[in-house]
This record gives sequence, structure tokens and C-alpha cells, in this order.
Amino acid sequence: EEKRSPSDFLKAVLGRPVNVCLNSGTQYRGVLACLDGYMNIAMEQTEEYVDDQLKAKFGDCFIRGNNGKNISLFFIINHNPVLSPQLIAPI
Repeated sequence: EEKRSPSDFLKAVLGRPVNVCLNSGTQYRGVLACLDGYMNIAMEQTEEYVDDQLKAKFGDCFIRGNNGKNISLFFIINHNPVLSPQLIAPI
């Protein structure tokens, strides 16, 4: 089995729905637009969740890399986001 790095994962999920968990526990779900070498993240169609409760919706969102804990791919099944635990990369 070929080993993949977090960098490989992040390249593969550009343009896909992701969940970004911050060090504070707040989560942002949206489409990964881009990221840079400092792991700064730009997202589109972003929703903010605190304690799994929707708190705000943003068109675009920018997250500084040092605030992030991890990023994971998620899928929508029956209108509910389902995180894919095997597809998580640390930030």
C-alpha cells in the first residue's frame, strides 16, 4: 500500500467539501478553495459550527494556519454531513 502524506491529501481535496477543526473546537465546513505553505486556508460556502450547532454562514472564509487543528473530507448523505475519519490530516 502506497503511503500518502498530509500534503498529498490536501492536494487531493482542493475543491471538495472539508471540515476544518480549530484548536478551540470550533468547526468550519465548506469547499476548500486554496491553502498555502503556512497552512492558511481559504474556503467557500462556509458554515461555522460550535458544539455541532450551526452559528453562522459565510460566502468566503480565511483561516490562519496556526489556528487549525485538523482538516477532514466529508460527504453529504441524506442532507447530513458525514466525516470520513480515515481522511484526516493534521494542520
